[in-house]
Amino acid sequence: MSDSAKGRESKGIALTDRQRIAWLRLIRSDNVGPVTFRDLINHVGSAETALEMLPELSRRGGSTRAIRIATVAEAERELAIAARCGARFVGIGEADYPAALRQIDGAPPLLAVKGRASTGTAPALGIVGARNASISGAKFAAMIARDVGRAGYTIISGLARGIDTAAHRASLDTGTIAVLAGGIDKPYPPENVPLLDEITGGQGLAITEMPFGWEPRARDFPRRNRLIAGVALGLAVVEAASRSGSLITARYAADFGRIVFAVPGSPLDPRCHGTNGLLKDGAVVTTEARDILEALAPLSRIDLFDQPQAREAENDLDIGTERRPAAALPGDREREAIIDALGPTPVETDDIIRHTGFAASAVYLVLLELDLAGRLHRHPGGLVSLEPLG
Repeated sequence: MSDSAKGRESKGIALTDRQRIAWLRLIRSDNVGPVTFRDLINHVGSAETALEMLPELSRRGGSTRAIRIATVAEAERELAIAARCGARFVGIGEADYPAALRQIDGAPPLLAVKGRASTGTAPALGIVGARNASISGAKFAAMIARDVGRAGYTIISGLARGIDTAAHRASLDTGTIAVLAGGIDKPYPPENVPLLDEITGGQGLAITEMPFGWEPRARDFPRRNRLIAGVALGLAVVEAASRSGSLITARYAADFGRIVFAVPGSPLDPRCHGTNGLLKDGAVVTTEARDILEALAPLSRIDLFDQPQAREAENDLDIGTERRPAAALPGDREREAIIDALGPTPVETDDIIRHTGFAASAVYLVLLELDLAGRLHRHPGGLVSLEPLG
């Protein structure tokens, strides 16, 4: 492991048991996703205070029913299940949280992890591709996983059949991360459960943002793909059809400013149409591990993801965002004007601020209220739109 990676491991402080329970309760409550979690902490200062304010904020946003808030007993039960599984929860301000992931918009505030913690803090390369991989595709994925892993990188993938499996197996000795679409206790596909046991019992790590007991559904896999792209410094795609989850992962990687690598393939093989398309769009042509290592070298030598020591705020950890100054509650006139500025067409928050002329703090608070009421839709790129009252 490089000196910069070791330095990243030492950064951050630990959540207290009380904070961890409050964070888990907050992220498991209705209408609270990663972005809303961050906005709540920025607005009120701590998860405990946010939990107290959820009913009032939701009511002001127009909700006609009580918001479901995860209980202490529910959080303690999930923590106990994690402990029985040999897993734990890592918060975004803590030392074992992947440094690159911390930098993306909407990073999960808590990750469930199982295995060797330091594997999650080393520089990582994502490798993804076809589930029905060809023999040559699987061999090539294994080759680059092995060579890049020996150069000091962790290999991260999604535990799927085909290319993912080949990449994980080739990097068992050097370090690999399996990102799950469901709970750590609900891995998919079933035939890769023994592989997952090898990963978490050796030099590897399993991570997920989903609750324990969560059975993965089709809509959960793009969320898993987003995690792969967020943790990795670069993403290598080996055999991907024109419409595939691998291309979703590649889009996320490009959005996050990661380097996208693609292995060229036969134009006659449908499994290569997606990768060949990535090459047309500017992905790095990859025919050997050296192509990847040379491109990633500048990112690995300089700790681009370094940040000041995480510090204890009045009640909670600094989660890596600027706290907005406290402001008086918006009046009815302001709230109505902000809501009127919204509609079914996604818009940027800055445009709402310019259009209404109100303080940014007032706009952010009204958007938070609408979000907790289930009326706000968040779109890629930070855009928002309004769901009309039914």
